[in-house]
Amino acid sequence: MMFAMTSDAVGSVIPAIIREFNLSMKAAGSFHYVPMAAIAIGAILFGFMADRFGRKRTIIVGLAVYGISSLLFAFGNHFLFFVVLLGAAGFGISIFKIGALALVGDLSETAEQHSGVMNTVEGFFGFGGIIGPAIVAALLIAGMSWKWLYVIAAVICALLIVLASVTRFPADNRAPRAEPVSIGDTLAMLRDPYALGFSFLIMLYVTVEVAIYVWMPTYLGHSQGMAARLAAGALTVFFVLRAGGRFMGAWLLARYSWTMILAVFALAIFVCFLGALLGGPSLAVFLLPLSGAFMSMMYPTLNSKGISCFPKAEHGVIAGVILFFTAVAAAAGPLAMGAISDAYGDARYGFWLATGFSFLLLLGLVYNHIANPARKRLFALGVSEYGPAD
Repeated sequence: MMFAMTSDAVGSVIPAIIREFNLSMKAAGSFHYVPMAAIAIGAILFGFMADRFGRKRTIIVGLAVYGISSLLFAFGNHFLFFVVLLGAAGFGISIFKIGALALVGDLSETAEQHSGVMNTVEGFFGFGGIIGPAIVAALLIAGMSWKWLYVIAAVICALLIVLASVTRFPADNRAPRAEPVSIGDTLAMLRDPYALGFSFLIMLYVTVEVAIYVWMPTYLGHSQGMAARLAAGALTVFFVLRAGGRFMGAWLLARYSWTMILAVFALAIFVCFLGALLGGPSLAVFLLPLSGAFMSMMYPTLNSKGISCFPKAEHGVIAGVILFFTAVAAAAGPLAMGAISDAYGDARYGFWLATGFSFLLLLGLVYNHIANPARKRLFALGVSEYGPAD
């Protein structure tokens, strides 16, 4: 929740820093793609930590790095200084997020429950995405700087470190090894077809999702009349629908095939994006926020299924690999959209790119539903890691 509070609020921060520092859309987008690039690098460099040193130590170290970087926002006034701090924060995020993702597997008693727990946890991520933009709006209305959002995050980090320090963690399933887990294990994981397959689907999804919270406020800035008034709350509506859908994820997964749900939702997302472009900002103000309801289950379900394809002793490493591709997409997607929008003078052109990615996501998830290539490995690992299904 704390991470999402800052990362998902970037769409609200960018217009403010464009005005404050007189930046182009591409330059202002560095507030998003720099920390995401750092998360990607950190995921490869530090992905082994949760399996080598344990979930608890990894989470505490990551929170400390992120918290200190966020606190330093209070002492700066230069754009470059803030970008450097965001890069450092990205490394901290990569460390604690990998530990947290591995911990979800430790907390799950069945492979199916893994997806349900992941959706619930990501629901709190969605909640952070709701309160982050609200905090930025409240700060700006009060005449305060947007940078105090990061100071608030630093305070929450300090509380989380205390809580993590006194909390008893479950067994972290580190298997005895002749050689300690290292970055070599992460690099070896990059050759696994299941790791690459799920990572590719997640990359497509993340590129589509970040288009909303990074550039939707800019795109809807051209709205007029009633649409302009609705545009002010569009991002909040998106985050509310995304968070609510994730809390419903466990219920849906217990009743329907996960491959079918994701394929249907991918079709709905594509329709929302295409309609938003064809109908212009006046229609986009309704369709783009609505896409949040269909995006809700995408990331946590794909993430949990990808992690469940591997033994619990390797959950930290595979979480790092998936996080790497997640962050690459989160950095490159908005950067490409910003560059295209700058080149043609309108954010609309960047959304055409995002719509293309949503179509590729649809094709990938339709194939996943028809062929279900991960079925055998998920069943085999489910039995060996969690015990026979009831």
